[in-house]
Amino acid sequence: MFPQSVTPVLLQAAVFVRENKAGKAEEMLGKYAERFPEKSKVALLARAQIAAAAGHPQIASESLLKIPDIQHMPATVATLVALKERSGDIDGANALFDSAIAYWSNAMTEDNNNLSVIMQEAAAFKLKHGQKEEALNLFEKLVKSHNNIEALVGLIQTAAYTDVEKAETYEKKLKPLPGLTSIDVNALEKTSGAKHVENGPHLANNNLEPNGTKVSKEKAKKKRKRKPRYPKGFDPANPGPPPDPERWLPKRERSSYRPKRKDKRAAAQIRGSQGAVAKEASGSNSGNVKSNQPSNAKASSGSEPAVQPKASSKSSRKKSRK
Repeated sequence: MFPQSVTPVLLQAAVFVRENKAGKAEEMLGKYAERFPEKSKVALLARAQIAAAAGHPQIASESLLKIPDIQHMPATVATLVALKERSGDIDGANALFDSAIAYWSNAMTEDNNNLSVIMQEAAAFKLKHGQKEEALNLFEKLVKSHNNIEALVGLIQTAAYTDVEKAETYEKKLKPLPGLTSIDVNALEKTSGAKHVENGPHLANNNLEPNGTKVSKEKAKKKRKRKPRYPKGFDPANPGPPPDPERWLPKRERSSYRPKRKDKRAAAQIRGSQGAVAKEASGSNSGNVKSNQPSNAKASSGSEPAVQPKASSKSSRKKSRK
């Protein structure tokens, strides 16, 4: 839809990165850079960023090397050297430094700060990877051309490995630091070094005499003794019996604990599952009540005589008149 715009390609690459598909994003951006070389700068920078974040230093360095505008800038050189070092290409990193130094040496610019920065970083890199002679030459050029103190220190450190006389010669150019006149450097070199002591005395609190002996000024710290607080009504002269050491334990864990005795008779009467006795008792009681009702009725009917109804008083009077 927008064939000449780089924005859709960058959006699609961002979607691939979000889906953890960095390889597809790198491939798509590389194809776009080959197809549209005049607009490849943004695509190549995005490809280098994605590749570096995904752990592909070779692809990232290849992408940056295809951008000629920023090839010899200090930031680009530092990034390329770091990527080459991560991928294990030390010779390629040295070649990058050499080409950058040659470019800025021949550049017609008034500000030559980039050359000094790149030369100092190149010398430190070469010294780190064992190329001491090349590092010594770079530091020496820096000292002669820029008179840099940091370069002078690096030159002395590098010359100490290869040429001690040259190191001592350049050492005399260093300015003495104030406050170090009374320190014997040879005695310090013979010592094993300072040892860290936790909660030890600080250097500012130590008083030294001119001959180096320590003046002892020990201030006795008086500890303040506080009177113990006793509970109310307690006599320390007559404390009485000591408290029970098991007073903080639960009652069941104390040695003086005795469990309560269980009633064996109640346990003997209750047998079976829970509620069985109650059901049997209730069933038997109900049966006795039902069986007793008809028997009581029969007994009452058999024992009691039949009662005849009395004649009325009118009938009894008529009989007496007759």
